[in-house]
Parts: sequence; structure tokens; C-alpha cells
Amino acid sequence: MIAIFTDFGLEGPYTGQMKAVLAHEAPGVPAIDIFPDLPPFNVRAAACLLPAYASRLPDEAVCLCVVDPGVGGERVPLALKADGRWYVGPDNGLFSLVIRRAAQVQAWRIDWEPEQLSASFHGRDLFAPVAARIALHHDFPSVPLELHELLLPDWPDDLAEVVYVDRYGNAVTGLRAAALERSSLLEVNGSRIGFARTFCERPAGQAFWYENANGLVEVAVNRGRADRQLRIGIGDPVHLVV
Repeated sequence: MIAIFTDFGLEGPYTGQMKAVLAHEAPGVPAIDIFPDLPPFNVRAAACLLPAYASRLPDEAVCLCVVDPGVGGERVPLALKADGRWYVGPDNGLFSLVIRRAAQVQAWRIDWEPEQLSASFHGRDLFAPVAARIALHHDFPSVPLELHELLLPDWPDDLAEVVYVDRYGNAVTGLRAAALERSSLLEVNGSRIGFARTFCERPAGQAFWYENANGLVEVAVNRGRADRQLRIGIGDPVHLVV
């Protein structure tokens, strides 16, 4: 399968154009929108979300990942294989935590361009065709890279801030839940909240934090919206109290 992670959103033409290329280049290979609404232009937030939401994908899945505010610039088009899964996208730090957490990583600079390459849409013109070739086990022109040649920003392993807000108003953080004790209190915009295993353990309207289905700390309100009730959004810090 080809698993798609982008900040394009499902509205507008961009996701559809990219998936049309995949359907043409790799007919019969499922192309699945895993995370079509990553925070726009926010490479650091996407870098936190990508390893968590790719972790349940099968081996040999091809993750087509495009959060690319520097499209058309000097960043390198990249393909890498980390612990059995493929990742295709820009070398702008997007894959930094995937690489850091993987036991085995191989990386290549994509050394191919189509006859028509737009300056502003490499997701459609460059990354999608390469992802299709990989999914079909076809070779593509490439140059092996050492890990020290990649852009690996000195971002923390766990980012103590909100990196995504879902349609229910739940605030996903860049913290892995395994790093916290269940007795821990979090402070979010002046409010202190405790842990609950699931929503039904708290009365309606009460805020709490829990381990979401992908292993990240998520701030929620039972039958409410944490973003509105706690007045929080992407980029807001989350403080560990105890």
C-alpha cells in the first residue's frame, strides 16, 4: 500500500491530483489517506506525528510524506527505508524522528526528475511517481546517502506541546505516553489535568489526558472540545507538573 501523509487537506485539488498520479503509475496498489491534514508548513509537528501514525502500517508500506514549505528550494528529494517501511518526501527534517527511532535505516537521494516538474508541486510530479515505483518494486535513479548527510534537526525526542487538533477538539501532543507516569499531572494553559484511561472514566465536561490509539499523550474533554474549553491550539506548551 501507499500511505499518504500531507498538510494538503482533503479540500481543494492537491490530494486528488497526487492520488491520480498514483492510480496511473501504480494501478491496483491501494493509496490510503492516513494523515491528510497535518499542520500546514509545520515540519516539526509532522515529524512528531509521522512515526506514531506510521507504526501500525505493515512492512513494505510506502509512506508518501509531503510537508514541504521549501518546495522548489535546495532541500533534497529523499527516499529512505526504516525498519521495513519506505518513506518518500523532502529532506527538511520531516523524517528526523523516524530515523532517530529506527533500528535500521537506509537513505537515498532521488536522482530523477520527470520531463515536466513544476516548481511548486513536487508531491504530484516527483514524490508520487517515485512512491509508485517503490510500491511496484521497480528501481528508480538514486544516490545512496549516509545518515550524517541528512537534515536531522536537534529537536527533542518528545515535544511538550500541542501538535494537532482533531475534529472533536482533542489536542494531540508530541509526548509519547510511555514516557509519563499515570499519576502525572499536566498543566495546559493554566489548567491542571490528570490521567484517565478512556473517556467514560470522566464525567461529561471534564478535561483529562490519556494515551491515544497511536501512543501519544492527548488532551481531551469528555463530550466536549478541549481546544475551546482549555483555549489551546497547535504550538501551545504542555507542562509536566508531577
